[in-house]
Amino acid sequence: MTTDPAMLGPRATVRLQFHAGFTLDDAAARVDYFADLGISHIYASPLLAARPGSTHGYDTLDFGRVNPELGGYDALVRLVARLRARGMGLILDIVPNHMAVGGSGNAWWEDVLAWGRASRHAHMFDIDWTPPDETLRDRVLVPFLAAPYGDCLAKGELVLRHDAQDGRFACWHYEHCFPICPSHYPDLFDADDVPPPVAGVLDMLRGAPPDAAAAWLHVLADWARTPEGATAIDRALARFVPATGAGRARLHALLDRQHYRLAWWRTAGDIINWRRFFDITGLAGVCVEHPDVFDAVHGTVIALYAQGLIDGMRVDHIDGLARPGAYCARLRHALATVEAQRPAGLPPGPALYVEKILAAGETLPAGWGVDGTTGYDFLEQVDLLLHDQRGEGALDDLWVWGAGGATSFDAEQRAARGMILDHALGADLARLVHVLAGLARRDPAACDFTPAALARVLRRILAEFPVYRSYAADGPPPAGTGNRVLHDSCRAARAGLAPSQMPVLAWLERQFGAAGRPAAGEAITCFEHLTAPLAAKAVEDTSFYRYGRLLSRNDVGTHPGHFAGTVAAFHAANTVRRRDWPRAMLATATHDHKRGEDARARLAVLSECGREWARIATGWSAHNAPLRASISGAGAPDRADELILYQALIGAWPMTDAPPHGKEAADFRDRMAAWQLKALREAKRHTSWTDPDTAYEDACRTFLDAILSPDPSNAFLPMLDGFIGRIAPAGALNGLAQTALRLTGPGMPDLYQGCEFWDLSLVDPDNRRPVDFDARTRALAAVTAGEADCASLAPLWRDGRVKQALIGAVLRFRASDPALFIEGAYRPVRVTGGRRRNLVAFARTLDHRAMLVLVPRLTLGLTPSPADLSCPPGTWRGTALDWGDAPSGPWRSLLRPGRTFDTAAVRELATLAGGMPLDVLVTE
Repeated sequence: MTTDPAMLGPRATVRLQFHAGFTLDDAAARVDYFADLGISHIYASPLLAARPGSTHGYDTLDFGRVNPELGGYDALVRLVARLRARGMGLILDIVPNHMAVGGSGNAWWEDVLAWGRASRHAHMFDIDWTPPDETLRDRVLVPFLAAPYGDCLAKGELVLRHDAQDGRFACWHYEHCFPICPSHYPDLFDADDVPPPVAGVLDMLRGAPPDAAAAWLHVLADWARTPEGATAIDRALARFVPATGAGRARLHALLDRQHYRLAWWRTAGDIINWRRFFDITGLAGVCVEHPDVFDAVHGTVIALYAQGLIDGMRVDHIDGLARPGAYCARLRHALATVEAQRPAGLPPGPALYVEKILAAGETLPAGWGVDGTTGYDFLEQVDLLLHDQRGEGALDDLWVWGAGGATSFDAEQRAARGMILDHALGADLARLVHVLAGLARRDPAACDFTPAALARVLRRILAEFPVYRSYAADGPPPAGTGNRVLHDSCRAARAGLAPSQMPVLAWLERQFGAAGRPAAGEAITCFEHLTAPLAAKAVEDTSFYRYGRLLSRNDVGTHPGHFAGTVAAFHAANTVRRRDWPRAMLATATHDHKRGEDARARLAVLSECGREWARIATGWSAHNAPLRASISGAGAPDRADELILYQALIGAWPMTDAPPHGKEAADFRDRMAAWQLKALREAKRHTSWTDPDTAYEDACRTFLDAILSPDPSNAFLPMLDGFIGRIAPAGALNGLAQTALRLTGPGMPDLYQGCEFWDLSLVDPDNRRPVDFDARTRALAAVTAGEADCASLAPLWRDGRVKQALIGAVLRFRASDPALFIEGAYRPVRVTGGRRRNLVAFARTLDHRAMLVLVPRLTLGLTPSPADLSCPPGTWRGTALDWGDAPSGPWRSLLRPGRTFDTAAVRELATLAGGMPLDVLVTE
């Protein structure tokens, strides 16, 4: 007996990036297209009020309302009405970990700056009020100044202003607002400037607590709107104009008394005393572990769930929360309490997903009570499947040549961790050491462990920590499991330590593993708040741009040190997901990917022709050598950056059959230049965001412009285009294969906006460019009208419509039988014969229904035709499915409507003959 399809919840999502250029009403206009494609839910980027002009929504300013730039609450209601009319719903990305700070408009943050620890919002942010730096005791460092404080003061870039609307005073530095504590307002005026009644109000403000001050500020605001009040305020502000020595002195004295310390932005990495999102000073960590903070952050989204406007949530950066497990339980409970308020006819229970990057061998904690991750783990599994292990040696040798010596990804990321701890996260490390030193002083067995000694050993543990974080702050791990990751990290750290440091190592391991012991709680939380951003900054945002053995293995959720996987490993991963996380998201493209899913699929082909690629890459380097500049006796770009550039070009090169010089366009050059600048700065080898080396950057841009010059005399473009032309059909097959696997494997497929056609995008913001939905709508209309299908579109594969046809065919079948995908069994099907390495086969079965999935891998060896992606005759001769208990036919093809096969023909792979070597077959 199967479950009612209407009660199965989301079956396929489309991720949409909302901003002022693509609003909720814009999405509403596309609902019919998504419904016809087979999508069940829009999976929306954050929709709550964000910083004006935000292109992503993760910089929340106000958790209490829907972003007016997106159309506000009314537009959300209109969108959901359109969705419900088509039997669809909405999953919302939420951001409980941080808020936008700096600039202006965050009322909670500005109240903390105004009142310090006395603010009723002070506990909402993760602020260390007793940091190692004595100058920051009971103060907040606000490192938003464009230059050192003294320079900004001297240049008049700090200006005292009065807001006539709310009557408040603040110091402004360009767009940044720094409120003045109302208790200090009396000191802004001369006694002769204010009438007695106002003087009395000012006296009341001098000692008033925040709650009591509100009424007096209202009176002061009313007076400020009178002619006499406006004149008096102008005179008061004139006393603090920094154009004169006296004015600067008064302004400095005023600022020096505030509950914050203004500072140059470069000080943040060294002394900041509040948690950020990674190292982004414009995003402050929120203490959502406090019940009242949780309620304030989630009140609106829970109300949206109760009203039936959303059906679930995706929790951004779950690893940033102090206690993720407790958070998930609280969120589940909060949603359950409003379940009865939801309109009738909606699936019961919310869909809950967490953004979580899993290390190799790591599993999502089962106790969190969520539906799964957002799919980075699947991205890694299918990516490994598409790579050929036999190419590793040749690509290793090529990278050793390019990098100027032997290097591994592990060595690269360890070095990057040390650099990040020295710079971007230095203050976070100092905070952890400060907490540990306090613990050590109170422990007779550790009281001689100095902060410096603790820091040296701690750095070694952090260098070896293989996952984003442990979850000890949530409490002791299940009985018998211990803290294996911590133990393994400490064991690995021993190799780099002297015998005299072993007692420190042993003591640190005890502290971080002491879940449930109050004395160690703060240290554990600080440790877990450091390991996650350290991993992100050192791995994703540094090493991925430094290590260029094969860029298709460098993406969010992947482990570049692992070169390739096996069919057996892929089946095993699917089997585990079917058992443990049958509703987990499956993604191969996201708003955070380093390159598009089809760009990675094309680059994966290089693993099959490693020796040839090494020969070609070194030949290109020799050909383009005259174009490289010399800076301080070294080439620019150096060989490593040059090899990475060639791979980026191969991945992103337009998939058209135009002549090479016709393909190249200014838009493509500009996109590649923007990517190149970001890649160079993220790598932090020659240049960086904080210390740009413009000479090296300019030389690299000049090199890029030269090799992409549309001048017919540029011989490199035909070489580049010719090589890509040879591997592009195999890359396209890889792209179709990973698409089919995402649509049919255990879990729920997620489609990133626009990726119905080929996705050859680069890292953000390139992967967030506007999507031509009109073209996609027209293409789908031809398919639904019966005018086109995968078979007929195969000869036109370069325009991407064949990929959309594949997506639509499978998703519409999912819509007709969702239970098969949620409840159906997963059965690996063994392939025998000469081409067994080139085919992945599995079945999904439920009751008497079955689906068979056949997708190719290692596709270059199949020599697909550039005309229609078909394989040469006889390719599958001698290869078959070992499936003795296969269901009886007939089997019909979802991708080739009208074609049916009996079971014997299916076993002999007759369905793959004469066309693309990929099919999805169903039988009842």
